[in-house]
Amino acid sequence: MDATRQLQAARKFVEHWTFRRGSEKGEDQQFWNALLGSVLGMDDVVSRVQYQVPVRMKDTTKFLDDLTRRVNAAIAKGVGDLDYVTAWYRKAADYMGDQGPGVGDQGALTTSNWPLATKCAFVSTNSICQGGAVTNLWKPLFAHGLEIDFAWRTFRWDNEASEKAHVHCVIIGFHCRGAGGSPAELPRQRAILAGEPPAPRQIFDGDAAIPAAHINGYLMDAPDIWIESRAKPLCDVPEIGIGNKPIDGGNYLFTREEVDSFLKSEPQAAPFFHPWYGADEFINGKPRYCLWLGDCPPADLFKMPECLKRVQAVRDLRLASKSAPTRRLADKPTRFHVENFPKDHYIVIPEVSSERRRYVPMGYLSPDVICSNKLRLMPDATPYHFGVLNSIVHNAWVRAVCGRLKSDYDYSIKIVYNNFPWPENPVNPVNPVQKHAADSAPLRLCVEEISATAQGILDARAKYPGATLAQMYGEKMYLFPELVAAHEANDRAVLAAYGLKPDTPEPEIVAHLFKLYAEAVAGKEEGAS
Repeated sequence: MDATRQLQAARKFVEHWTFRRGSEKGEDQQFWNALLGSVLGMDDVVSRVQYQVPVRMKDTTKFLDDLTRRVNAAIAKGVGDLDYVTAWYRKAADYMGDQGPGVGDQGALTTSNWPLATKCAFVSTNSICQGGAVTNLWKPLFAHGLEIDFAWRTFRWDNEASEKAHVHCVIIGFHCRGAGGSPAELPRQRAILAGEPPAPRQIFDGDAAIPAAHINGYLMDAPDIWIESRAKPLCDVPEIGIGNKPIDGGNYLFTREEVDSFLKSEPQAAPFFHPWYGADEFINGKPRYCLWLGDCPPADLFKMPECLKRVQAVRDLRLASKSAPTRRLADKPTRFHVENFPKDHYIVIPEVSSERRRYVPMGYLSPDVICSNKLRLMPDATPYHFGVLNSIVHNAWVRAVCGRLKSDYDYSIKIVYNNFPWPENPVNPVNPVQKHAADSAPLRLCVEEISATAQGILDARAKYPGATLAQMYGEKMYLFPELVAAHEANDRAVLAAYGLKPDTPEPEIVAHLFKLYAEAVAGKEEGAS
């Protein structure tokens, strides 16, 4: 089906199902047959789709895999994986341009023939405005003239079923620049048609309606910024990595009770047990324990038959894997697939944490603790780094650019951390007093002040023995007044390092960081040329 016929089919479909049909018995099947077949071009719909509760599709995986490839091709070449809903954005933009290039066509959007300034809006999963999806989706669409008119930031959409499925959504309204004439003519056309000036852009966040000069792909009132995956930090700061990934089938992981039981039969294994923290264990203060035998001499291992059983079980598990790299790892059954053992105290950042927290809970761990790949590890870190990471500035950046699991923060190394513009950015200094000033007195004072407020956060936490990070950084954080005060002092110090006032609203913080990021990237590109 070519693009022109698909456009005609879509128009007929909308007209038919909007104005002439109700909810009579059997019409749901007719609706989906028409949509999948006439509009989306699925072959032989009747034999491939079975209408049951729930609906099941024959050859679902093959069909959806093909759709995914078509979605990516529809947006632009090389964009990576995107949600299927994003294809509707591209398709809508094509229709607004009245040209409707088919999937894989090379032509740009054209906007010459529509008599009206057409607008569109979709309810979508919120992932399309988070993490790497922003660059993959919105960069090519904006390049073709799409502009966002209004946006409703993430909200939870519930259904009425007894077992509710929660979907986290956004609503985005947009048009194509120049649709119905040149960009300069659009406001005039709207005024003629509606008898009033064009509506201002707005961002809806909860109950608030925020006027916006421009809405970017992150649904922020800020210039268009494309934060792409970066292998190394943008600034001169320590690199971070993921924790350990055993691929052990759970044979090396124990609860406290399981450790005690194991040591009753094999007490000589005690030195090889270490606290084990993933994100959940770290935030809730409930470690598990890891039997680490990677450094155990074979002579000692032969004296511990229960440990040998665990080693053999791991070897057998890896040999049975369908993955060739995992099978090769069976030759070293006491080692992990990914190993990361800092030699000194290090900062840890949970990969996933609740969006209800003002600050992502971070902390220090000692070298005897082993972390899973659900924690990000930052060795060689100073109190200064801890202070900046725990500030409202960094957390505002996290909320703006990170991906999400449901609505929880998904802290990506390559998107969130490596692109974060630190105060002492050596390419484009934030403050004039910090120019080329690794050893300047003003910069030393800034670092010292933030280091002191960072220590204040740790000291405040120590005043609440027995309280977990989940409790201290939850919705009842107000029950820990010393900690709240310590964070407020740290926020003031970090905001000052960026040249921002203590009461700067979070959207303005993010806009400032976007500006610094753009300057830093431009500086690096200029230096490389």
